[in-house]
Amino acid sequence: MLTPSPLAIVPFVSVDNMMRLVHATGIERFLTELAAYIEEDFRRWELFDKTPRIASHSHDGVIELMPTSDGALYGFKYVNGHPKNMRSGRQTVTAFGVLADVGSGYPMLLTEMTLLTALRTAATSAFAAKLLAPPGAHTMAIIGNGAQSEFQAIAFRALLGITSLRLYDIDPRASEKCRGNLAALGFDITVAGSAEEAVEGAQIVTTVTADKQNATILSSNMVGPGIHINAVGGDCPGKTELHRDILLRADIFVEFPPQTRIEGEIQQLDADHPVTELWQVLTGHAPGRTARDQVTLFDSVGFAVEDFSALRYVRDRLVETGLFTELDLLADPDDPRDLFGMLQRSAASAA
Repeated sequence: MLTPSPLAIVPFVSVDNMMRLVHATGIERFLTELAAYIEEDFRRWELFDKTPRIASHSHDGVIELMPTSDGALYGFKYVNGHPKNMRSGRQTVTAFGVLADVGSGYPMLLTEMTLLTALRTAATSAFAAKLLAPPGAHTMAIIGNGAQSEFQAIAFRALLGITSLRLYDIDPRASEKCRGNLAALGFDITVAGSAEEAVEGAQIVTTVTADKQNATILSSNMVGPGIHINAVGGDCPGKTELHRDILLRADIFVEFPPQTRIEGEIQQLDADHPVTELWQVLTGHAPGRTARDQVTLFDSVGFAVEDFSALRYVRDRLVETGLFTELDLLADPDDPRDLFGMLQRSAASAA
């Protein structure tokens, strides 16, 4: 049997190894370090190739590719969003990703990104809230208690010190699931009977619902002065979570406006409605929170640079942990011009 060239071997991180990596690291440390990678890449935002995600929409959901490059590395994520999947016991969102060397075009990493996307989404939310949330915030309402909710809670505790959670979901079983999963982690948890009840006393409100439809999860009268809204629910054209009046009251912060105007809450607004890019706040090019009673909104749809950061972080942890499988992914003959000869020699070696 022919032995693959070392150049043909690509590290592959399976779901099992991703879980092992998170446990070996500790989830709060993982989220904190991942947020630092995201911040590092946002500080050099202008270096990246940026394009709205490439989406293929269907009646049941969407399949998307999310590519970017900083000139040295190239990364992309394949991700779907299919809310009906839950009815058959499948995940609403699944994903995998690749990190590659720009100089050679050779992939350097192939990894699951279903778990990793949940982690990077939570890390991005908390990173943004550090810039935008009211100082001293300690209570967060989470409206939508599905697969993302626990990650959001832990990230906000790790980066902002959130200690109190107010949970609401239209399915009470989801809220009980979330409370059960977080029960041993030291949070003060209240399960609310309505979204209105959930936001009472909260300085931060996270909306993280999955249905692909225009909905009013929050109305304007539910949002008091000084609140930071973290709108991260699964996004697509025609899917919103906030009443338009909230957007008209809030200072809105986004990742990449051309994508957010297609998929985010701001698709409800005129195309020239002013928004601020998060990287501009981080680098001092634009203000973030400027007043105690200011309503801030992070209209997050997820962007390829965040996935790029997550891929970089996982790649950097592999040398230390060894939590990967060597995948014989590339045809790499001794003579680059003799691919057919490689095929023929494999037949002889198998005989």
